[in-house]
Amino acid sequence: MKRLLSTLMVAVTLSSGALPATAATDPEADLQAFRNHYQQRFPGVELADYQDGIYAINADARSGWQQIMAFPPYEDALKRGEALFNTPFTNGRRYADCFENGGIAIRQNYPYWDRETQQVKTLEQEINECRIVNEEPVLPYKHGDIAAISAYMASTSNGLPINIIIPADQPAALAAYERGRDYFFAKRGQLNLSCANCHIDSPGLMLRAEMLGPALGHPTHFPAYRLKWGELGTLHRRYSGCTQQVRARAAEPQSDTYRELEYFHTYMSNGIPINAPGLRK
Repeated sequence: MKRLLSTLMVAVTLSSGALPATAATDPEADLQAFRNHYQQRFPGVELADYQDGIYAINADARSGWQQIMAFPPYEDALKRGEALFNTPFTNGRRYADCFENGGIAIRQNYPYWDRETQQVKTLEQEINECRIVNEEPVLPYKHGDIAAISAYMASTSNGLPINIIIPADQPAALAAYERGRDYFFAKRGQLNLSCANCHIDSPGLMLRAEMLGPALGHPTHFPAYRLKWGELGTLHRRYSGCTQQVRARAAEPQSDTYRELEYFHTYMSNGIPINAPGLRK
């Protein structure tokens, strides 16, 4: 099944030239091909500029975005996230006690492969694991407090390049990466579309009244404040929304499916600086 899915992925991507048609998985080769695709399609856009998503490739959209960013609507939520991050739990411990470097300037390393549990770990997942260890109730994964806390933590990494590692000595990590990649390229739903159809084949084109953004750089600015939502939301909330828009059944946030998708998706943005929280339509 894995070989079949890989073969299907290659067949889909040959038309766009986004990834090489090779039988063996080589994440570094995938990454280079992914970048080359966008550099050829948008030759005037620097790699680091993709942290701004659609606003990196469309001057008119960027102008309106910059005006809104003069007074970002997520400022209050970001302050709330900082306050929540620094508020002690009932037992006196804090979020900082659960994370390397006190939880500051670590977002660029997420998601990562955890050798102990043999799974992909995301930042939001570990925020809730920190709460569980400290006997606090878990937070809903799509929005609200977890998005505010994650956004604050991400903001302390702003300017630091994404650095996702696929450990060469961990076959299970490579398998998780492959499953995330396969999901990205697999068509689904009544509309029979994949993530790649919209965000590799069609960035810069209009879908109804909205312009499609490039997949390169997507994860750099999440959690993001979407004007459509009127609040901060997590990347997995965005994955759920996209899945539903093609009339498919969304996976649960922080499921293996979405964590492995995030692993592949974020690895493809290695080297692009964190720029969170973002503001999107």
